[in-house]
Amino acid sequence: MTLVWNWRRIVKRAWSMRFMLLAVVFSGLEIALPLLDGVLPVSRGVFAVLCGITVIIAMLARIINQPSVRE
Repeated sequence: MTLVWNWRRIVKRAWSMRFMLLAVVFSGLEIALPLLDGVLPVSRGVFAVLCGITVIIAMLARIINQPSVRE
């Protein structure tokens, strides 16, 4: 496996990368939720669902043409 030649540009500008980063945040919040008991008024599983939806959107964004990622 090798990196694509414009990987830095992809990391900075691709919407799929942004959505995947958001999924990481939601996943971390799901793990931290027991520690934040009473601070965030959300039920268990909300961040897991948001993470799943975000990953699906990231997969779709990966196959959609993103002109800002080109040269």
